[in-house]
Amino acid sequence: MAEKINSIVWGDLLIFILLLTGVIYTVKLRFIQFKMFPYIIKKLKNRCSPAAQFRTFCISLGAAMGTGNITGVVSAIAIGGAGAIFWMWVSAFLGMATVCAENRLSAVFGNERCKGPMAYIRHGLNAPKLSVIFALCCILAAFGMGGAVQINSLTESISVCTEVSPVVISGIAFLVIYPVIIGGAERICRTAQYLLPAAAVIYFLLCMTVIAYNITSISEIFRNILSEAFGIRQAAGGFSGAALSKALSAGIRRGIFSNEAGLGSSPILHSSANKASSSETQCYSSMLEVFTDTMLCCTLTAVTFLCCPGYNSISDIFSATIGRFTLPITAFIITVFAFCTVIGWYYCGETAFRYVFPHRSIILFSFIFALTSASGAIFKAQSIWTISDIFNGLMAFPNIIALILLLKYVRKE
Repeated sequence: MAEKINSIVWGDLLIFILLLTGVIYTVKLRFIQFKMFPYIIKKLKNRCSPAAQFRTFCISLGAAMGTGNITGVVSAIAIGGAGAIFWMWVSAFLGMATVCAENRLSAVFGNERCKGPMAYIRHGLNAPKLSVIFALCCILAAFGMGGAVQINSLTESISVCTEVSPVVISGIAFLVIYPVIIGGAERICRTAQYLLPAAAVIYFLLCMTVIAYNITSISEIFRNILSEAFGIRQAAGGFSGAALSKALSAGIRRGIFSNEAGLGSSPILHSSANKASSSETQCYSSMLEVFTDTMLCCTLTAVTFLCCPGYNSISDIFSATIGRFTLPITAFIITVFAFCTVIGWYYCGETAFRYVFPHRSIILFSFIFALTSASGAIFKAQSIWTISDIFNGLMAFPNIIALILLLKYVRKE
């Protein structure tokens, strides 16, 4: 049943409107993606990027750069072949313009009480009921994609190198997550700021080591990505159309799952930095997050995985190529990625919860979120991924409607 619902939600219509929205804003903002790096270099030279903005960057990137950058990429390749990676790139490039528009609209219509897509749907579209629908979908997505999925992937990684029971991992996860999330946005952002950069650097070094061992196969890998993206390689077998459809669907779906452009999570997270930086800085920062998440991290995962055919996971590749001592290191990396995603998505869920239920206790919500997320350790992975995909899609629909109808409010700064 869940698979059927998922196929309806993530049908051709949603993929088409997500891509169309990215194309529209890419043209509207005059290919703003190419202006991102000159702006960032200018900011660095002026040394005017506040610490608060960096913390927001870390938590926003952390919310996106979860286990989807590892297990999600592997899953995309398994479903759509190497060509799925090309469509992940497409979704990221177009998503950079989309996420820029999201943050711009959030800055125009947002306030302390109403943030992110809730703000521009309510005040921009004058559609309070639709804003509530989005908020409810956001809460469900936080519990699914942001919570249970991450802990489930974390558990699988830990089980490779230890014999710790999933029940024990679930208990530990709860005891770690709950104290952080009840500390509010400040504690959440600071936690991501300290954990994420170190884990990302270690992961980069491990992947580059594997790639260095297989450097002669790199050109062939990129040829396969491009040829399989359009079904060229499969054309001789007479099923190029089906192969193209699988590659495109898997790549777009996993790309959005990874970078979250179009879902509306980015403007919620960046709303915590409204007082620390300009809307222009937040727009470019959000674009950099999408670029870093998909163009860099996901590509790194994909090339590493394609370098070593015959293995089912990145941890197996690291272990076989570098040594078994990498198993606990990989578990640590995935744990940090997953944890940063959980606490980042908690902030999204909490913001949506406060909007829908302004007079309800946030302490109870925090407790239920931590408990639900921790319980992901004992669920079956496939069922959790399917449910999370459904919540992602449901969250995207009202946000995309607002982005298209509020086009006139987004302009190039």
